[in-house]
Amino acid sequence: ALFLAVIDRPPIEFYVLVYQAAFGSKFAWENTLARTAPLLLAALCTALPARLGMIMIGGEGAIVLGGVAAGIFAMLYPPLPGVVGIGGMAAAAALVGGSWIGAVSLARHLRGVNETIASLLMAYVAIALMHHLVEGPFREAASLNKPSTAPLAEGFRVGTIPGLDVHWGLAAGIAACVLCWVLLERTTWGFAARIVGGNVRAALVQGLPVGRLMVGFAVLGGALAGLAGMFEVAAVHGAANASLAAGYGYTGILIAFLARHHMLAILPVATLLAGFEAASGLVQRRMDLPDATVLVLQGLVFVALLAGEALHGRLTWFRAPGRR
Repeated sequence: ALFLAVIDRPPIEFYVLVYQAAFGSKFAWENTLARTAPLLLAALCTALPARLGMIMIGGEGAIVLGGVAAGIFAMLYPPLPGVVGIGGMAAAAALVGGSWIGAVSLARHLRGVNETIASLLMAYVAIALMHHLVEGPFREAASLNKPSTAPLAEGFRVGTIPGLDVHWGLAAGIAACVLCWVLLERTTWGFAARIVGGNVRAALVQGLPVGRLMVGFAVLGGALAGLAGMFEVAAVHGAANASLAAGYGYTGILIAFLARHHMLAILPVATLLAGFEAASGLVQRRMDLPDATVLVLQGLVFVALLAGEALHGRLTWFRAPGRR
């Protein structure tokens, strides 16, 4: 609200427009949920490793390369039937995305490489690699204005959920959040992961396979981000191109931290931020705001989150009763 007041825009009008554009009708809900689908999977790419104490912020790279892998698979195996073809694309995307993020975790385990910096830098490498593949060896000759792979055959396209104009990536994202919660809260692997996240030394003393757990959860997070890229290709764009680098991986970081890395809390947080993105076009037109306004607001939310974490326990109103 303060930011909007500074640029001489009424905050109430902004909130009303966001609600109308994001949640005010069935069409608005469908637009919001369509954007929620990749954000759920992108957030898991950050939240899963974070439960073991790793801050991975390179989900954008896994999304991009997962989408490229799916597009290339569809080019190489066009005769496959629908279910097999979509399953093959999903497997290729998950394999590439998981390997990309898993390599960062492995580098941390073996060489002590900082996973935050490494994953961020590898995201830029992934985007550059995507441009090389899409504009080079796998470019469709007919894609003149926007280089891309060959359009997917109909059998490789992912349809929409019955009754909703939203692709099946939303259902996959919801299922992934629920299954990851079950993995962390109801299995011995999840219990071991929580021990590692709480105290690595204690986990080592107890004989837990810390390295394998870290790499395994990083691979799982990267695989889910790769699936987000696959759904973008198979359900939204119809081919792999530069549109894959839409920033979902970076928004997923914000979602994961706002949800405090809780798998089920990711669901409402992702929906809320997807609503902000869905409403951005209407807000910009009605209030005559620049394109970057929504990004600025998301950044302010993240700054507020970081400030809250830094000040927690240091200011009087954060302290427990009796503590000085």
